[in-house]
Amino acid sequence: MIYLYMCICEIVFICWSYLFVKLYQLCGYKPNDFLNSTLSLNLPYGNKNSIKFTKRLIRFLLIYLLVSFALFFIIFYFIHNILLIFLDIIIIFLFEPVILLVCHYIAHPFEELIKKYYMKKASKILNKKKIIKIGITGSYGKTSTKNILKSMLEKKYTVLATPKNYNTEMGLCKTILENLDGQEVFIAEMGARHKGDIKVLANMIKPHYAIITTIGNQHLESFKTLQNIEDTKFELCDDETRCVVFNGDSPSSLRLFERYQGEKYLCNCENSFAYASNININESGSTFDISLAGKIYHANTKLLGKINIHNIVTASALAKVIGIKDDDIISAISKLQPTKHRLEVIKNGNCVVIDDAYNSNMVGANEALEVLKCFEGEKIVITPGFVELGADQSKANFEFGCKIAEVADYIIIMNDVNKNEILSGAISHNFPREKIHFVSNRHKQKELLQTLVKSGSVVLFENDLPDNYK
Repeated sequence: MIYLYMCICEIVFICWSYLFVKLYQLCGYKPNDFLNSTLSLNLPYGNKNSIKFTKRLIRFLLIYLLVSFALFFIIFYFIHNILLIFLDIIIIFLFEPVILLVCHYIAHPFEELIKKYYMKKASKILNKKKIIKIGITGSYGKTSTKNILKSMLEKKYTVLATPKNYNTEMGLCKTILENLDGQEVFIAEMGARHKGDIKVLANMIKPHYAIITTIGNQHLESFKTLQNIEDTKFELCDDETRCVVFNGDSPSSLRLFERYQGEKYLCNCENSFAYASNININESGSTFDISLAGKIYHANTKLLGKINIHNIVTASALAKVIGIKDDDIISAISKLQPTKHRLEVIKNGNCVVIDDAYNSNMVGANEALEVLKCFEGEKIVITPGFVELGADQSKANFEFGCKIAEVADYIIIMNDVNKNEILSGAISHNFPREKIHFVSNRHKQKELLQTLVKSGSVVLFENDLPDNYK
C-alpha cells in the first residue's frame, strides 16, 4: 500500500510540474531566466506555446523523474510518521522549482558535451566543402535580410539558409547536418542574448562574408548595456579577412562600421555603397530608387515599410559584392514575398490583417504603425508591448502607447506586463479610454474582435509574447 501512495504522489507531482517544465523550456533552458520568471510568478498559463518534446527535454525529464522518484522513495521508505510524511510531501511540492534547477545542473555537463559534439561535427562537415559562407547578425531585421539575400543569390547559386529564426548553436547544427547537400552558399542567421554568443557561432561557421543589420536595445535585460550589445555583434567582425556589409540606419551600426578595419561596405546612408531614395509606400507595396555602387535603378516590391527597404538595400549590397548582376538583383526585389509574421498583409474577408507578430522591438513597431497609416478604414492595434528591455521597458511601452494613439481607432492590450504603460501613453495623447480593451488570451481576443471589426477594418498584430508573459 505504501508504494501505491508513493506512485500516486509521483503522478500528482508530475502534473503539478507541468507549468514549471513548460516555463523552463520557454526560458531557453536558462536557469537565471527561469528563476526570475518563477519568482515574479510569470508562469505559462494558457496554450499559446505548448511543450515541445525535443530530445533535450526528454533527457531532462528522465533525470527529473528519477530525482523526484528518489525523493518520494526516501520519504515513504525511511519516514514512518504520517504527519512528517505529509509535511515532507508539501515541502517537495513547494520547492519544485528548486528541484528543477538541481536537475538542470545535473543535466548541464552532459548537454554541453552533446552540444560540443554536434557543433564540432557540423563545423567539420561545413568546412570540408567548397561553399560560400555568410553570417548575419544584428538586433533587428536578421531573418528578413537573410530571406531577401537568399532570393537574390539564388539567381546564380544554390543556397541553403537557416530556416525560420534558427539562430542558435543547435539551430545551425540541425540545419547543416540535416539539409546541407551540395549547395554553393550557406547563410547562417546568428542570434545572441549574452556576450560571447556570436563568437561561438562565428568560430563554428567561419563565414567569408557577414552582414550587421540594425542594432538597438533588443535583449537589453540580459546584455545590461548598449555597449555590450555592440561588442557582441562585433564578434562577427573579429576576423579582418572577412568582408562585412553594415546596415547604417542605426548609430550603433555606424560605430561598428568605423571600428572595423577589414573590407567593409556601408548601406542606407547618403552617398554610401548602397542606399534607397524616392521611397513610396502604399497598401500594395513599395517603390523606390536604389543606388548600387553609384548606379541608380528603380525597384518595386510587395514588401511594406522603410525597414524592409533598408533590409533589401543591405542584402543587395552583399549580393553585388558576391557577384550577382544588378539586373538580377532588381528582378529578385520585384519577386520578394513577405516573411511570415513580419509586416505580412493578409486579406481576411472584408478586412485586412497586418501580421507583424514576430517583431518585438520599438523600431519595427514604429514602422508597422507607419505602414498602418497607409491603409484606409478603421484601425485596430493588438499588442502586448515589449519585454526584455530592462530599465528602458516602461519608457518604451509608454512611448509606444503614445504612437499607437496617433494612428489607431481601437487598442487591444494582450497581457498584464505592460498594460499600464501602454494605457498611460495612449491616454496622454487624448485617446478615448473606452476604446482601449484588455484581454488575457486569444479566445477572448477573438470574441472582442468580432464585435469591433467592420467591413474595411485594418487589424495590426504587433508582437506576440510566449505564455510566461501573462
